[in-house]
Amino acid sequence: MRESNSELAWQSKAVLLLVVPWTAISVLVQGYWWATHAPVVALETLGISTIFGLVVWRLRAATPAGAATGAAITASLMFSTVQYPYEWSWLHGGLIPLLAVFLLTFVATKIGRARKERLGTAESRRGRNAAQVAANLGVAALVASLPLQPLGSHTFSIHHRWPFGFFMAIIALSEAAADTVSSEIGQVFGGEPRIITTWRRVEKGTDGGITLAGTLAGAGASLTVMLVGIWSFRGARSPEALDSILIGAIGGIFGLLFDSFLGATFERRGWLNNDAVNFLSTLSSLTAATAMMVAILFAEWFPRLRF
Repeated sequence: MRESNSELAWQSKAVLLLVVPWTAISVLVQGYWWATHAPVVALETLGISTIFGLVVWRLRAATPAGAATGAAITASLMFSTVQYPYEWSWLHGGLIPLLAVFLLTFVATKIGRARKERLGTAESRRGRNAAQVAANLGVAALVASLPLQPLGSHTFSIHHRWPFGFFMAIIALSEAAADTVSSEIGQVFGGEPRIITTWRRVEKGTDGGITLAGTLAGAGASLTVMLVGIWSFRGARSPEALDSILIGAIGGIFGLLFDSFLGATFERRGWLNNDAVNFLSTLSSLTAATAMMVAILFAEWFPRLRF
């Protein structure tokens, strides 16, 4: 993962200010609520997220600050995706799709690392810093914890099956996985990349450059995270599961391509740094998925309208 331009470091700080305070407040408020209503949820969530953060740090997948940020995001996602009364285990919530993102991206960064180091595009051996973690995973934590429904009660859902905030969070995670996997795999197996705006050939590691192998790998990662995410909420066997998985995966792929577009335009001109691009591309995946859902709902209701 490229380090952010020092002149644009304020954008990384802005991402941190958007994500970290809200996530910390969410963990404190929801942690207190669950501690008073179902202490086992609070203990499991805080314990698992802490262990996960320590494992990430020990694997050098993140700096100490990055691991701490990841642990806070993990706790926030777990708290925001559990239901009251507490009937399901922690396996059915935000943790499993987040672990899927970590495993996919961790493996992708290790593949062909020596070659990436020669190209100067390899991720730092210290792992991702706090801003990079927030830029990639922060949107998922934010949308999952938004008060779109009463705490512990899921009333607004996709197809009346899963909570809107949870569904949006899984899409955000699918885009984060797609972005990293596409970049890492494309550098090793993709051959000479082409810039997404003009389709001319560019050097590996060029902002906005894409390859067929990288794009396909990213699409596979997006689909995998959506499958795991919907399964984790006990919805994979429902009639609506396929529609939701496809909507989410397409949203993730759109975010992946939008990331390349921002890289080829705003990032190459020095207007955005990599953290800002990652954060905005994740948001774009939610916008695309929401647009698809609105279109589907309109198509369903339009025949019933009488003029």
